[in-house]
Amino acid sequence: MTRSTLLTLEAIAALAAERGLKLGLRAPRRLGIWSLQVGVARPQGDGSARLLGELKGWALPTPRGLQLDTLRVERGSGAAVAPLIWAASFAWALEATPCRGARLLAIRDGERQHRRLVRYFQRLGFEPVRELGAAPADLPLRLLWGGSGLLMRGDCTEGLIRCGRMLGAVEPELA
Repeated sequence: MTRSTLLTLEAIAALAAERGLKLGLRAPRRLGIWSLQVGVARPQGDGSARLLGELKGWALPTPRGLQLDTLRVERGSGAAVAPLIWAASFAWALEATPCRGARLLAIRDGERQHRRLVRYFQRLGFEPVRELGAAPADLPLRLLWGGSGLLMRGDCTEGLIRCGRMLGAVEPELA
């Protein structure tokens, strides 16, 4: 799949709307660093919206600068919420920044949950980089990420393609 056939932010917002959802993205830039917040909500009859999921992160103006920090998705929100959030994050990075790669931490809260997170992130195309543990050299990164776990790196284009497949927006033979 070429860059020109990748899902765009506009197309991802349309996919959300087809499902009765609203996609929102804020990425203010201060001192050269973008602060990223992506959310998916379900509009309510009274004009308000119920937040179903959100992702927070930041981006440095470098090819490997996208740092994805916190993803929260409400239980029972539907299978499309997380892929919409991921897809919007990757598309935004590709469209609005020099970022082509992303990092995240598969936090180690409990062994079973950690294994599930690692498998989930691998389905998005992330690969292990290194464990962040109790070593003194790990302290700066643990402070940055807020805990210990497996630091993982992924490609934004690959992640966008995989999310497109999850959303049924990309034909598998094209990807």
